[in-house]
Amino acid sequence: MATRHHRQQTQRFKVIPTVYLVLRRRNHILLARRCNTGFHDGEYSLPAGHLDGKETLVQAVIREAKEEIGIHLHRGGLQLAHVMHRKERKEERVNFFFVGTRWRGRPRIMEPLKCDDLRWFSLRDLPANTIPYVRQAIACLMQRDAYSEYGW
Repeated sequence: MATRHHRQQTQRFKVIPTVYLVLRRRNHILLARRCNTGFHDGEYSLPAGHLDGKETLVQAVIREAKEEIGIHLHRGGLQLAHVMHRKERKEERVNFFFVGTRWRGRPRIMEPLKCDDLRWFSLRDLPANTIPYVRQAIACLMQRDAYSEYGW
């Protein structure tokens, strides 16, 4: 009996943390179209990625910005603006959406095998093929809603 109880304690539920970068230029937002990833290929998303472990959320979003779009974010120019608890078929994720207000460099595609388009879109006219949960997060950001849920 003690072993079974111990086993239950060590097999804790796991959630996958993901960071997203929201770059705005006036009334436009930077979106990237995914390709060759097996996840929402052909749809637009924000620059994003998973934590590698042994890094903070801020460190992860700074790293992902450099890896995916070649910009250097200033730590002081990042603000956590939205958190989304998202349920997928086989897993749960917690998405952290950071708004970047200060960066160096011009955003460009750094991973052409994973992204085939990167451009600024009007917040009033997002592409129809924007990933639905990303569209929801952007709407929440515009309404200053700090938290939402998706897929439940």
